[in-house]
Amino acid sequence: MRIVTLAGSPRFPSRSSALLEYARDKLSDRDVEVCHWHLQNFAPEDLLYARFDSPALLTLIDQLSEADGLIVATPVYKASFSGALKTLLDLLPERALEHKVVLPLATGGTIAHLLAVDYALKPVLNALKAQEILHGVYADDSQIADYHHRPAFTPILQHRLDHALETFWQALHRPQPAIPPLTLQGAVHV
Repeated sequence: MRIVTLAGSPRFPSRSSALLEYARDKLSDRDVEVCHWHLQNFAPEDLLYARFDSPALLTLIDQLSEADGLIVATPVYKASFSGALKTLLDLLPERALEHKVVLPLATGGTIAHLLAVDYALKPVLNALKAQEILHGVYADDSQIADYHHRPAFTPILQHRLDHALETFWQALHRPQPAIPPLTLQGAVHV
């Protein structure tokens, strides 16, 4: 089992990357191979100038194609996910998340931005043809006590993360439905 984690904050370390660090530790304990990415893996010029031949981008695309799932984390700025993350997601192929289970994670300064995951990030993940986008976890800044060293969360946030990761784990192991062959009903045969 292999997953990709993607930290969408322009800063590192960050509160949102702390959520990913926690997820990586939990999933690694379950023998899941985790390929970790963050925005600092990409040259800013490659993102800004849409360099589809960027070596880092091509490696990410290759790892995504081999992965079973993706956990993406982002800060919320101005009621939406990070623009730098959007720039990166725009460079991925249209079906980059096909057959993938996706768990979105987000952090923000106030609970008022809770719906940014549903109204901003999930539509983009859906456009990349994710098989299943799970209910994400949103944490406001007060729920993350430390993100510079070892992540420290409030008990409520830790419980929500554990529940989301358990759901992600189960979704990764769910049998995939067989896709019936495409037929043209009502087609006229000549």
